[in-house]
Amino acid sequence: MAVTLAFKGTGPFSKPVPLRTVAVFPSYDVMGFAVHESTEITSLAQIKQERVSLRLSTGPTTKRALMDSTTMFTVAAVMKAAGFTFADIRKWEGRIQSVPRPSHADRRAAIENGTVNAIFDEGIKSWGQTAVNHGFRFLPVDGAIRKRMIDLGYRPSVVPKSRFQGMPEDVSTVDFSGWPMVVLAEMPDDVVYALCEAIEARKDLMPTDNYKPLDVAQLCANGEETPCDVPLHAGAERFYRERGYPR
Repeated sequence: MAVTLAFKGTGPFSKPVPLRTVAVFPSYDVMGFAVHESTEITSLAQIKQERVSLRLSTGPTTKRALMDSTTMFTVAAVMKAAGFTFADIRKWEGRIQSVPRPSHADRRAAIENGTVNAIFDEGIKSWGQTAVNHGFRFLPVDGAIRKRMIDLGYRPSVVPKSRFQGMPEDVSTVDFSGWPMVVLAEMPDDVVYALCEAIEARKDLMPTDNYKPLDVAQLCANGEETPCDVPLHAGAERFYRERGYPR
């Protein structure tokens, strides 16, 4: 996620940013790199090797989006590690469908009517099952590509067969879970402590991506829905410890 890259000073960041975590709100997600079975593609590297003419559905691909959008920076970083770019796809006579969000109706229609044969995006809960139902398979983010992404600061994960009916096996990818709330390390401890108190006091009013009541203990759990690779701020650490929330 972007805050980890910022904390490490990798990717688009030229030096580490002194960030600290207040809370990570639950949101399960992974990156998906899916291609239709008719392409006969079995790896990301094969796309470069064979200069495959993809009809790709993804997010916005403007220069600004590739830097400012966490999603599109991640998609482009995986592609770069595999040896190709969006410009290459166009050069190989491919086409790119850019949609403003993973769940956009235009993507679903393109999957169903066969006008795209690849999808590279997050928000996999919104399009993954539709893709599998229409003959798409997920390509693994593995080997040197996986190592490069881990070096940048991404967590390895899988596209799980348990979540998508018809998938024969888990497929390796990178994690895209969690909505982190971060502050600069210099923020006073008592201010951060008060932020945590405010979250706890209003937790019943806060909507969640997993459609469950907000569990404050989960905000510091460093779990599947709440990965935390940036240290907790000292004020947050004290709050969770004093309130008895396990870490």
